[in-house]
Amino acid sequence: MQLTHAIDRYRRSGYLFFRWRDALSLSHRLALTFAFACLTGLAAQIRIPLPFTPVPVTGQVFAVLLSGIALGGLYGGLSQMFYVGLGIMGVPWFSSWGGGLATITGVTGGYIIGFVPAALMIGWLTNRYNSARRFHFQLLLMSAGVGIIYIFGAFQLSVIMNTSILRVAKLAIFPFIPVDLIKAALAASISASILPRSVTSDQ
Repeated sequence: MQLTHAIDRYRRSGYLFFRWRDALSLSHRLALTFAFACLTGLAAQIRIPLPFTPVPVTGQVFAVLLSGIALGGLYGGLSQMFYVGLGIMGVPWFSSWGGGLATITGVTGGYIIGFVPAALMIGWLTNRYNSARRFHFQLLLMSAGVGIIYIFGAFQLSVIMNTSILRVAKLAIFPFIPVDLIKAALAASISASILPRSVTSDQ
């Protein structure tokens, strides 16, 4: 009984958040968008280097998935544009408190650029379709978001290393799939439990 009550309270808190979000003014929406860019920057500091690849495991992907859920397509994508753009301008919130254009043009830059379309796609489809709010569809969306990030990252890394996409996939995609699927499943569980079942504004 207590567990059921706790679950109901959790779901209600989600409904209240989305009602509050949709009632925000433009200035407050932008402030919330910037807050999620900051969250991505903080998650970037969770960094686990691996000896066989130049790409570390970081917490950014999970923050990107959440931004699409919480903010919708437009503002979710915008939050990651803030993250990328301000990071290029020197805000030290890339991995290891880095900043500047060199990070974006480096070996992990393509992954960071991929954050923008990943959050945009997740948020837009989630807001537009009721069916996309069920767990299995959310898991599919989150996995597709991770796939978008992989595509951007692998392409840039293959250019920098002057090697094939297959070689890059072995170095910087395949080793990360189990961890990122866990992130996707966790994000899908959160979103499916708190998302309102009626379509909200198309953001």
